Amino acid sequence: MNENAVRPALRPARGSARLAVAGLGLAGAAWALRAVWQVRLAMAGEPASGPPDQGEGRHRPLNALENSYHLVSAAGDLLVLLCAALFIGWLWRMRDNARALSGEPPRYAGIWVYASWIVPIVNLWFPRGIVADIHHKSAPGQKLPAVVNVWWALWLVGLVAGVGLTYDDSTDEIIARAYHGVTGLLLADLAVVGAAVAAVLMVRTLTDTQHAHIGD
Repeated sequence: MNENAVRPALRPARGSARLAVAGLGLAGAAWALRAVWQVRLAMAGEPASGPPDQGEGRHRPLNALENSYHLVSAAGDLLVLLCAALFIGWLWRMRDNARALSGEPPRYAGIWVYASWIVPIVNLWFPRGIVADIHHKSAPGQKLPAVVNVWWALWLVGLVAGVGLTYDDSTDEIIARAYHGVTGLLLADLAVVGAAVAAVLMVRTLTDTQHAHIGD
C-alpha cells in the first residue's frame, strides 16, 4: 500500500516512549554488566591452558568465570533485541504522528525504519535522519535537540569499534581479548552504555516536544 495515500490519525506516544525507555535501560544495564565481566576476566588472567578457542577447531573446557560470561553475553543479546523492538515501536508511533501533524509524507520510506539499522553504509546516517525528520515535522522551526547528535555520535563509536554493538568475533574470542587487551572492549562498552543513556533522554525530549504540538 502506498503510505502517502492514507494520513494516519494522531495517537499518544507516551506509552510507547515509556516502553522504549525501559528497553534502553535494560540494554544499557546488560552492556554495563558485560563490561564488569570483562574486567573480571582481565583481572583473573588467562589460564595456563590458554584461550578457550585454541585454533584448528579445538576448544578447551570453559572455567566457571568464562562460562558465566557466556551467560551474561547471551542475556545481553536478548535484551538488545527486546530494546530494538520497543525502540522501533516508538519510532513508528512518532513517525505516524509527525506525518499527521505536518500533512507531509516521511522523508524515508517505511522499510528504512527497520532496514536502516542493518544495511551497511546506510546505517551510518539513515537512523539519525529518521529521528531528525520526525522532530522537524513535529516541531517545524525548532532546532534539533543536541541530545540527538550526542546519541548518534556514541552509537557510531559503538558500531564501528568492532567490539561493541557489532563484531565478528565469537564469545570465546572476546574472552581472549579481555585477557590480553580489555581497554578496547571497555571503551566500546562505555560508548554503548552512553548511547543508551542519551537515547533515553532523546526519547523523552522528542516525545514531550511532539505532545506539546499535539496539545495534550
